[in-house]
Amino acid sequence: MTTFEIIKKLAKQHDKSLQQVAEDLNFSKNLFYRWKTSDPKAKDLAKVADYFGVTTDYLLGRTETPQFTSKDERDIQKKLTEMIDGLSDDSSLAYLNNGGTEIDEEDAELIRSALERTLRRSKLLAKEKFTPKKYRK
Repeated sequence: MTTFEIIKKLAKQHDKSLQQVAEDLNFSKNLFYRWKTSDPKAKDLAKVADYFGVTTDYLLGRTETPQFTSKDERDIQKKLTEMIDGLSDDSSLAYLNNGGTEIDEEDAELIRSALERTLRRSKLLAKEKFTPKKYRK
C-alpha cells in the first residue's frame, strides 16, 4: 500500500474525510492527493503519524504494525527516562557543552523528542531484524 492509501484507510477508520484530516493538521486540502505522486516531507508525515497515533514507518508501509504494544511503549518510556536522567546530572555532556549552564525548557524538549524518535526507530528495526520469519505477517 502507498502512503496515500494508508492515510485514506486510517481516516476512514476514524470516520474522517481526507479533507477533514488536512484541515485538522492545517495542511492544504489536496496535500494527501499530491502524496500519490511525490514523497511527503518528514515533518508533515510526523504530524499525520501523531494525529492517528501510529508510527511514520507504518505510514510509509515499512511495517505492518500501526503502533507499538503496551510493553513496547513501557520499554521505550523507561529507556527514555534513563537517558534523560543520565543527561540531567552536573557532569553530563549536555551540561558541559552548554557553557556550564542548564539548558532551557525548549531545548530540553527537543532533545527528549529526538531521543524518543531514535528509541522508537531502533525498536522497530530490532523487531524486524530479530522476529523469526514464521511469526512475521
